[in-house]
Amino acid sequence: MIFETDTHCHTLSSGHAYSTIGEMAACAAERGLRLIAMTDHAPAMPDAPGTTHFRNLRILPKTLSGVEILKGAEVNILSHEGDLDLPDGVLADLDLVIASLHLPCIKPGSREENTQALIKAVANPHVHVLGHIGNPLFPIHAETVVKAVHAFRKLIEINNSSLQPHSFRKGSLENCRKILEICRDMKQPVVLGSDAHGAWDVGRFDKAKILIEELQVPEELVLSTSAHRLKHYLSTGECLPPEPQ
Repeated sequence: MIFETDTHCHTLSSGHAYSTIGEMAACAAERGLRLIAMTDHAPAMPDAPGTTHFRNLRILPKTLSGVEILKGAEVNILSHEGDLDLPDGVLADLDLVIASLHLPCIKPGSREENTQALIKAVANPHVHVLGHIGNPLFPIHAETVVKAVHAFRKLIEINNSSLQPHSFRKGSLENCRKILEICRDMKQPVVLGSDAHGAWDVGRFDKAKILIEELQVPEELVLSTSAHRLKHYLSTGECLPPEPQ
């Protein structure tokens, strides 16, 4: 498979990342990507930008270095009721919103509580993707979560950074394998996110690609292979077949 998009990128604005959006777009162009999403951490994460940062994303150009830029955020799920750290009025203006569980922003609950938190978050009409749900710090009922994502016509992320040896989410591999198997069998579309915190990692999907190939996930379900198919799904909830080669 050839990947055209990276839907999870952090810039200097996240406080613990090391590249500008311009630098990330330039690297994306060099690697043949057509689209990246700028998804900096939302305000509840330590050192993250405030709400004004996300309100002002409208000033970003639509393309940089020939790469389309989706204006987005990685919002933090703050409670088991699915509360988020950006208001709906701000989220509604973004192109792509990832909702994630992060230890600084919410304490891990029981498997049932973590599952409920994700389901409540993905029920928000402005959330498009659930991020790195394979994190073993937040155990979930994976099939229940995937069923909810499928019902709301949203997306599951397979987070490449979670699968790296240096990951803060050690132990994610087997959880991601199980989640991807469920998505394959349920025909639930997924996206791959590099979770890049520096330009050098934009479009890095080495570990996620191995999983996809091992589990024989069809290209039809991997929306990262087409910028057009990804944008169509984000706007309609409809999964188009792959374009003819």
